[in-house]
Amino acid sequence: MRAWVVRTPGRLELTELPVPEPGPDELLVRVRTCGVCRTDLHVRDGDLPPHKSPVVPGHEVVGDVVATGPRAAGHPTGSRVGVPWLRRTCGTCRYCARHQENLCPHSRYTGWDADGGYAEYVTVPAAYAYSLPSGYSDTELAPLLCAGIIGYRALRRADLPRGGRLGIYGFGGSAHLTAQVATGQGATVHVVTRSPAAQELARELGAASATGSGGTPPEPLDAAILFAPAGGLVPVALEALDSGGTLSIAGIYLSEIPPLDYERHLFRERTVRSVTANTREDGREFLAQAAAHRVRTTVTPYPFEEADRALDDLAADRVDGAAVLVLPPADV
Repeated sequence: MRAWVVRTPGRLELTELPVPEPGPDELLVRVRTCGVCRTDLHVRDGDLPPHKSPVVPGHEVVGDVVATGPRAAGHPTGSRVGVPWLRRTCGTCRYCARHQENLCPHSRYTGWDADGGYAEYVTVPAAYAYSLPSGYSDTELAPLLCAGIIGYRALRRADLPRGGRLGIYGFGGSAHLTAQVATGQGATVHVVTRSPAAQELARELGAASATGSGGTPPEPLDAAILFAPAGGLVPVALEALDSGGTLSIAGIYLSEIPPLDYERHLFRERTVRSVTANTREDGREFLAQAAAHRVRTTVTPYPFEEADRALDDLAADRVDGAAVLVLPPADV
């Protein structure tokens, strides 16, 4: 099969690999589409050194089950499934026992610990694959599997009160989905992003305001989510919070945070929370919401052969919404 791999930092290489064999509890999935996530960019560029080398990136996969291991259940051959970032947890540690499997010290991730979806085939443990809502195309579904799920968890971690004022810093694949969930819940959303195209998209999706990266929301915020991997925005977002507000930091990677001033940034019970991966329950809840209330996914499609260009465009903020790799049909 054709696959893109990271062998050395900063470079994505198109090569041929054997089609993987599914393990006893795994599915073999023929990839239809794969979202291009900023985490993939961090893996390629060495900000997140791969746990497997070489590794095939990609963890927002929509595809068809073409084979199953003898203990795989729930997704028969021919079904359409989603392959997400969270690949496996131990199921027995104290975090797993208290429904915090995202904190499992033995967790493994698609496109980091194991080969992912920048390929024609990928494997996934059946218990970690998602059934997908109808009414969406393959291209529309791909960003939901990480950008949507992580954004949903980040929104929950932000403790936004019903009808509250939410600030969103950065407006890419995850943020543009989260903004829709928040406005659907009655929130007033203010977006800060350096991209003029992203500012326009934010307004189209119902944001009350959208300003450049040096801008300030027009009112104090009850909660904020930082999607941009820029630690310099942490004090900026904290200072924009009202008393008792919470900042949720959504990314797996963040550049260095400047020193914080207690009175300006943290006093009056402002809170900072990180977001670490997600649980399967987060994914099921978000996809159920997407089934019940349609989410508009703004997608920039790329042919599979142009995965390297997709990552370069993502790094340069040339992608509106989410980038998605599209593979040719299986009979081509």
